[in-house]
Amino acid sequence: MLNYIWLGLIVCAVLIGGWNGQLKEVAKSSLDMANMAVVGIAFTLIGVMALWLGIMRLAERAGLVALLARVLGPIMRLIFPEVPPGHPAMGSMLMNIAANLLGLNNAATPLGLRAMKDLESLNPRPGTATNAMCTFLAINTSGIQLIPVTAIAIMVANKSVNPTAIVGPSLLCSTCGAVAGVLMAKFLSTLPIFRVGLPGSSGSTAGQAPANAPPVTTVIATDKALVQEAATLQPLEWWGSLILGAFLLFFAFLFLRLVFPPLFGLSVPADEMGNNLFIRGLNAISVLAIPLLLSVIPLFAILRQVKVYEEFIGGAKEGFEVAIKIIPYLVAMLVAIGMFRAAGGIDLVSRVLTPVLNFLHFPLPADLLPMVLVRPLSGSGSLGFFTELVKNFGPDSLVAQMAGTIYGSTETTFYVLAVYFGSVAITRTRHAVLAGLTADCVGVVAAVFICRLLFT
Repeated sequence: MLNYIWLGLIVCAVLIGGWNGQLKEVAKSSLDMANMAVVGIAFTLIGVMALWLGIMRLAERAGLVALLARVLGPIMRLIFPEVPPGHPAMGSMLMNIAANLLGLNNAATPLGLRAMKDLESLNPRPGTATNAMCTFLAINTSGIQLIPVTAIAIMVANKSVNPTAIVGPSLLCSTCGAVAGVLMAKFLSTLPIFRVGLPGSSGSTAGQAPANAPPVTTVIATDKALVQEAATLQPLEWWGSLILGAFLLFFAFLFLRLVFPPLFGLSVPADEMGNNLFIRGLNAISVLAIPLLLSVIPLFAILRQVKVYEEFIGGAKEGFEVAIKIIPYLVAMLVAIGMFRAAGGIDLVSRVLTPVLNFLHFPLPADLLPMVLVRPLSGSGSLGFFTELVKNFGPDSLVAQMAGTIYGSTETTFYVLAVYFGSVAITRTRHAVLAGLTADCVGVVAAVFICRLLFT
């Protein structure tokens, strides 16, 4: 699928750019995007990847990932039946989903790449996406999160009366998108066109063995140790529990001091964010979440007799390798997207789709369509469109509310696919693109109708 999409974007960019007299811009964009893919994204990811995969290694060794996998195991096994219970992939995917829900994007990407590596250990056909990979990508491309912090910040900066009004709609729409993406991934995996057999077999689905063969997951899972269970580690002594509890209480104190400053003799900031209790709560979570994770996980690990420094270094080395590995995939996808945008392809598609949507009586404002089209392709581009819409129409207008909900409930699908699949050298993506775009489309449709219902 990506073969045709990638080639189509480049060919269309050249044709449209030639017709519009913008070939110079197309050529410049190709070089700029190639440079941004390496310098602006991949190199930037190296440090972040090393940090969070080091922390992930500590969480594994301390038994936290195993504990999380056991608690939410029944739900995960229902969504990912191909993944054996207790396999490292279960914990990695849960950590990624939790980071996405909390809006910790810097942590979510490294954890997601780690999950892809763990899923690859179950892959009987390297280079071809498994059903579990496609389903996992559908969840990530739905952009589900509890609080769309970026969209709210744009609303606040533009003096919105109620900047948190999009929180509920965004959560609801992104949930709808995630459910639709997962269901579409499950459905498409059953179609013959997306079915792929094991090496030396025919007619079986990727990630599944033929009827007369031993289970693939059993054979492959034995080649890699499962997540280290907490029972195999040193038990947490009573004084260790006391230390950990005191540390968590300290963070609870910091949270209360940020949310209710008058209780501690501090003044409330005299701006929109300071006057809004909910905004102060969001800000407190944003300020404390990463320091909490970076300190509590190593503390818990050392209380379980884990050699924290050595294990962190081991995970950080893995993060460095993954960040370098995704460079070719980032360059390929971002160059194609940049060329298409520079040629005027987004404007052309907008002009074509506007009368179609009007004919179908779909109530999507024409001013919103360019952002909807750019959202799966570029995070910075869609943020620029969103900011412009808020400034032009006002932060509390219906268009701005729709734009904020769409931005908060969708994701840059092609970027996610390029990074996640690139980390494990997947070139045959099967139905992942269609499942991810389904999540985006359902999120957009839900945002339009829910916002019209709530804000008109």
